[in-house]
Amino acid sequence: GLAGVTGTNGSYTGQKTGSAVQIPFGTVQVQVTFQAGKITDVQAIQMPSDQRHSAEISSAVAPMLHDEVLQAQSAQVNTISGATYTSQGYLQSLQSALDQAAA
Repeated sequence: GLAGVTGTNGSYTGQKTGSAVQIPFGTVQVQVTFQAGKITDVQAIQMPSDQRHSAEISSAVAPMLHDEVLQAQSAQVNTISGATYTSQGYLQSLQSALDQAAA
């Protein structure tokens, strides 16, 4: 679902690894760190890097999405223009981590 971290387990502290999401350029997977139900960090543990272009996009996109997500405290953030697939994969993986934390 689209629920944020709040819910039955809104005080979750720890790390959850999102699902590995296949996009046309490769695989995107993130690991989310929670502190008392708040998203405190998101690390991209897999990003497309097989081609130079993909690697450049990944290194630019990950920090931007990281900041957006920490601000929004959810996966409901805008995708980064010019990196729609990568953004969507990142947010999809993120959402699966949020779902695990809220479970």
